[in-house]
Amino acid sequence: MAYTLNNLGLYFITDSKLTKKTVLQDVDSAIKAGLKIIQYREKESSSRLMYQEAKEIKELCKKSSALLIINDRIDIALAVDADGIHLGNNDIPYKEARKLLSNKIIGLTVHNLQEAKEAQRLGADYIGVSPIFETKTKSDAGAPAGLKLIEEIKKEVALPIVAIGGINLDNIDSVISSGAGSAAVISAIITKDNVEAECKKFIAKFNQL
Repeated sequence: MAYTLNNLGLYFITDSKLTKKTVLQDVDSAIKAGLKIIQYREKESSSRLMYQEAKEIKELCKKSSALLIINDRIDIALAVDADGIHLGNNDIPYKEARKLLSNKIIGLTVHNLQEAKEAQRLGADYIGVSPIFETKTKSDAGAPAGLKLIEEIKKEVALPIVAIGGINLDNIDSVISSGAGSAAVISAIITKDNVEAECKKFIAKFNQL
């Protein structure tokens, strides 16, 4: 791959409740736009439906060499041979996840510098710094941390940073300038009529660097 976790740019996350179409249609559009990474995030479907959907997304990703990350669910990640998993503070501990996913990508959500340092100590492959701005996508996201947190972490932690929370076309420039190599965007993309076109707008922002 010509890219690394340090420069993934737009980090696309699915959301079946927010999309105007379907998750699979969103992923297909995102991949057509040129995305390098897709996170499948589903909180309400049955395990069987999640497996079937994730399996189809995996096939879409394979055609374009995009990475597939599964949110929370190690069993689904293993079942579809995903490229990795993203874990939050209330998910299975990193050490246990690493035992099961020895050669896969594991990203961890962090909310402050201390958690970022701990993620690095544990051996995480990247960190999702959240929430940067106010967001309604995740009900338990907490108070916005602001761009200063990205700057603080960048100085003391060597892990790739994915900025998460309330990111849109109006503030993406400031997120990139703060030092984040990637930015996760959900509602600012999948609530629009043309997902592919919206993805391309964000990708263009990163390509300007």
